[in-house]
Amino acid sequence: MLVYFFRRLLYVIPVAIGVSIICFALVHIAPGDPLTAIMSIDATAEEQAEMRAAYGLDKPLPEQYVIWLSKALHGDLGKSIATGRPVAGEVMRAVKNSLLLAFSASIIAFPLGAFLGFLAGYFRDSWIDKAVTTVAIAGVSVPNYWLGIVFVIIFSVKLGWLPAMGAGSPGWSWNYEHIQHLILPAITLAVVPIGIIARTMRALVGEIYTMDFVQALFAKGLTGGDVLRHVMRNAAPTGLSAMGIQLGYLLGGSILIETVFNWPGTGFLLSDAIFKRDLPILQGTILVLALFFVLVNLCVDVAQAFIDPRIKRS
Repeated sequence: MLVYFFRRLLYVIPVAIGVSIICFALVHIAPGDPLTAIMSIDATAEEQAEMRAAYGLDKPLPEQYVIWLSKALHGDLGKSIATGRPVAGEVMRAVKNSLLLAFSASIIAFPLGAFLGFLAGYFRDSWIDKAVTTVAIAGVSVPNYWLGIVFVIIFSVKLGWLPAMGAGSPGWSWNYEHIQHLILPAITLAVVPIGIIARTMRALVGEIYTMDFVQALFAKGLTGGDVLRHVMRNAAPTGLSAMGIQLGYLLGGSILIETVFNWPGTGFLLSDAIFKRDLPILQGTILVLALFFVLVNLCVDVAQAFIDPRIKRS
């Protein structure tokens, strides 16, 4: 297992380098000049040149990338063009809030989605299967930002049960005030993963029940509960992979949800940086989110090999 872990860790290095190149290139390919947000309209050519030199934008792109990457490896992601504050501090504060929201949503989505998927797969072609499939398709199809607005109208405006936006007072703690602010965005963010995981597990469990080894287990006299444990063990690696992918999307794909609920996470930070054309914030945030996604996939690969030794041998 240790050899497999280090081998997978070596595979991560070129992936991380590729991710850094893509993050750097995509931001620079976008049209527009990032310095227009902070320079006055009547700035002279000399002032523009000084500003470009101050932010390193006067150098060729390959040289800019090498400088940016070398600083990033030492924890320096530059300074925000819009605010002048260090990017690392801005991104880390936003990442903490996004991690809190993503893991809260995953606590709701993963067990519920897996349970519904197992239920539908076990009772395949029954009314339970059809009901779960309908719920899963609706969860995947409904735009989550629209659902968030509906939740705000119902539970915040009409009923007044929960706050409509924000994360509460500064300094997060698991108290009543902060949990109130977390409930609506977490539930909204969990809807799509519930549908995806439920559909994945339903198809997987239904397929496993048609395999020969399951019929052999029943022929040996095993009860339905004993057979179900074998089915769950065989479904676990694929289900874990689907959950890992969804966790990565939860970490980086919540820009609309965070905007609707004014949640101070990476999605809200990215949205603000896009409108302000703040390149250092965009690069730093995208890089951190991409590396989190790579790290999650690494953990999933190792967990899959631990659950199913056949993966390690292959």
